[in-house]
Amino acid sequence: MPHPTNIKSRTKSRLLEVSFDDGSVFELPYEYLRVFSPSAEVRGHGPGQEQLQLGKHEVAITQVEPVGNYAVKLVFDDGHNTGLYTWSYLYELGRDRPQKWQSYLDRLKELGIAYPTVLPKKPAPFR
Repeated sequence: MPHPTNIKSRTKSRLLEVSFDDGSVFELPYEYLRVFSPSAEVRGHGPGQEQLQLGKHEVAITQVEPVGNYAVKLVFDDGHNTGLYTWSYLYELGRDRPQKWQSYLDRLKELGIAYPTVLPKKPAPFR
């Protein structure tokens, strides 16, 4: 399994650039990373429990925190910070990005949800 040699957060373009020792360099959009977070909140605790992520096209990463020698914790500006992105998962996200993203768009289409997605408005607090 390739190991990362560099990770750079590019805030203006909303990309996390990850370079690996096999020469691979992946530019991973923040939205893509948020939609495919490895957290239980997004993935669920088993097959069929995944939570479709909506309204993430403008999400930003505010911190990239190393976790030992095997992962990074990404802190998003929507408050999400529970996913640990292992090196192998980041590599998989880069390698399989076209297929993974297309499956996300296909799922939205099946559900009749337009892209870019928007979050439903929260009702005003009752007074």
